[in-house]
Amino acid sequence: MDHIRRLGNSISIPIPADENAFTGRECPQPECEGYFKIELGTGLKGGGLPCHCPYCGHTAGHDHFWTKEQIEYAKSVAMRKITDALHKDLKKLEFDHKPKGAFGIGISMKVKPGRPTPIHYYREKQLETEVVCVNCTLRYSVYGVFAFCPDCGQHNSLQILDKNLEVVGKMLDLAAEAEKELAEKLLENALEDCVSAFDGFGRELCRVHANRARNPARVEKMSFQNLEGARANVLEAFGIDLSAEVEPDEWRAAGAGFQKRHLVAHKTGVVDKDYITKTGDTRAVVGRKIGIGADEVRQLARIISKLALRLSHDLQGLGTSP
Repeated sequence: MDHIRRLGNSISIPIPADENAFTGRECPQPECEGYFKIELGTGLKGGGLPCHCPYCGHTAGHDHFWTKEQIEYAKSVAMRKITDALHKDLKKLEFDHKPKGAFGIGISMKVKPGRPTPIHYYREKQLETEVVCVNCTLRYSVYGVFAFCPDCGQHNSLQILDKNLEVVGKMLDLAAEAEKELAEKLLENALEDCVSAFDGFGRELCRVHANRARNPARVEKMSFQNLEGARANVLEAFGIDLSAEVEPDEWRAAGAGFQKRHLVAHKTGVVDKDYITKTGDTRAVVGRKIGIGADEVRQLARIISKLALRLSHDLQGLGTSP
């Protein structure tokens, strides 16, 4: 049984990468089983490194993150190798003894080729977002947008926010070169995207750190589209004052920017009494369109970056049992 013996006690089955050099992974946690992909060779270097699920944060060895399709593929390849080796060994045992004499009896054994074991081929799935981790350079792909890095475990919420704010800056650059109507629309969109980016960032970051909140169940309902409301919610949930990181005039400017965004999103940009009451904007006139300048949107983006960086730092510094 030489061929079987050569297989040894284990069989190594290479798992092929897809056309973009990604290899599929699947979280082993039954309540998650999230699918993602990584590019092997990027990210952290060294042996025995753990893998982090980008969705739920579960951590285990890389050998725990095989997908169901990869396991079925590996089983089928291993079975093909075993059956092929067994067939070759049995072929070596073939014999054919011819009958001797007038009444001799002949005996032979022939091994007929059977159908080869079918290989369970598969294709890796298409995902929505490709990310290069700014901390360890791992290239990975996930459903949705926000994720933990599968290599170093760092959450990408700040990275995604920075990218969105970069796009806001490019929109403002385009507005500077555009005709009046298009420029106004670009400024409105830039302002809305600025607030939406912070809202998405804040919701996700608080969700990730919900176990540190005083009332984790309420974290899921938190919103960051109203700056004063977000400040009150974060203070109540985590004991962190969002406004502490910036100067009072910066906080007021950011609050006005959020209120302008509210007018654009819900009042077609027309000023109402509520806006003037909340902002104290003496230049605004009820019933007229609100003015939006590129400089104030850029300032808002800078303030949001400061708020986000501080919130991320403070949440990470909290204990797991507040």
